Amino acid sequence: MAAIMASITSELLFFLPFILLALLTFYTSAVAKCHGLHRWSGRTKKRRPNLPPGAVGWPFIGETFGYLRAHPATSMGQFMDQHIARYGKIYRSSLFGDRTVVSADAGLNRYILQNEGRLFECSYPRSIGGILGKWSMLVLVGDPHREMRSISLNFLSSVRLRAVLLPEVERHTLLVLRDWLPSSSSAVFSAQHEAKKFTFNLMAKNIMSMDPGEEETERLRLEYITFMKGVVSAPLNFPGTAYWKALKSRATILGVIERKMEERLEKMNKEASSMEEDDLLGWAMKQSNLSKEQILDLLLSLLFAGHETSSMALALTIFFLEGCPKAVEELREEHLEIARRQKLRGECKLSWEDYKEMVFTQCVINETLRLGNVVRFLHRKVIRDVHYNGYDIPSGWKILPVLAAVHLDSSLYEDPSSFNPWRWKGNASGVAQNSNFMPYGGGTRLCAGSELAKLEMAIFLHHLVLNFRWELAEPDQAFVYPFVDFPKGLPIRVHRIAQEEEGEE
Repeated sequence: MAAIMASITSELLFFLPFILLALLTFYTSAVAKCHGLHRWSGRTKKRRPNLPPGAVGWPFIGETFGYLRAHPATSMGQFMDQHIARYGKIYRSSLFGDRTVVSADAGLNRYILQNEGRLFECSYPRSIGGILGKWSMLVLVGDPHREMRSISLNFLSSVRLRAVLLPEVERHTLLVLRDWLPSSSSAVFSAQHEAKKFTFNLMAKNIMSMDPGEEETERLRLEYITFMKGVVSAPLNFPGTAYWKALKSRATILGVIERKMEERLEKMNKEASSMEEDDLLGWAMKQSNLSKEQILDLLLSLLFAGHETSSMALALTIFFLEGCPKAVEELREEHLEIARRQKLRGECKLSWEDYKEMVFTQCVINETLRLGNVVRFLHRKVIRDVHYNGYDIPSGWKILPVLAAVHLDSSLYEDPSSFNPWRWKGNASGVAQNSNFMPYGGGTRLCAGSELAKLEMAIFLHHLVLNFRWELAEPDQAFVYPFVDFPKGLPIRVHRIAQEEEGEE
């Protein structure tokens, strides 16, 4: 009983901010909505808007409780299943204190992403902007977003991926895996923790030239853990709460970045030369006209985006492969062949050509992203009245394109709840040839780091399958809270493969 009460209390604390937000905005929202419907009626004069079917739920709080209730990451959850069965793939609701249209429709989701800035714009809850910063790419819209995204795309260009980031990804992969087993014995690790360590160290190095294992890097990593707990917590800003602690950690992290900026400027002035460090901090300082505040928020948001989603995708890959020995075997054969060619060339490091030969690996990555759905849904706002498929969606309403619902749609994917990387054979590029596959969003807000994320997963898998076998040390499963997470951290028992067994390295 105590455990049940603790669970209920925890859940109520999580949803409390949404209740307060709804109460605070109820009257102004009601006035605005009435005005919006009157405005629509005044324009058409012939009919009332044909809103999608749906329900508004409880007064003030709407249906937010049900929508955010935890469920397995490989499912849409009971709320979505029931609402789609009752209302169809496009329905209206009341979520996060706003009248909202929820879309599980592939066509509407594409339409939303393709009309970013014209009919729809990004609109995340204020608490997200408060913790990531007002200049974070996640919350920016219009020209400021385009400028920030352009800087990120230039830094993550295909030329840099080949020449700079590929060697860095491989180096950081080996740093993690070499700590696993110095001998042929077995050991237990948290796959989620190891994936987070890998992606954090990689991003810290390429954002601010911070080396893994150093005291300053470790302190930053610990601050970042506290920061992340606040991003995914209820936005209750008073002493002792996760959100309050995260704001403190944000200030500490920004202090580190600012100190790095000052060191660069001092070094540049003393040496009267350009800065040597080829990282995002140096890139932003040299190649842009961003203010200090903008650079700070840019680097913090990219540390968040480049670390959190990539690490979870990698952990999910390890989880899905553990349950699919056939895929592991085909993956190992692919990477053994790459290793053999590498040996014939007399090389010990992976090349870009090697990466491009990882065809089945890309199938595994695509299937992980489809089934695991690290990014479940997006927050958008309607900025012009929209008419779609017979429905009217008024300006000012929120709209949530649910990417996970499309990826788990049985009319689009055969047996969608099964991990089947072979479904991508002949179509490993996925995004280019399958318009229903949107793991990184789309349109003008397509994730700037999507190619780096796939590179990280492929290189890590290369060394993982050639050197280790693994199984779950205890049962665990990814859940949505609403962010994807493994409750136990995905504990795995790893066994080193003898070099003579596979003939690798």
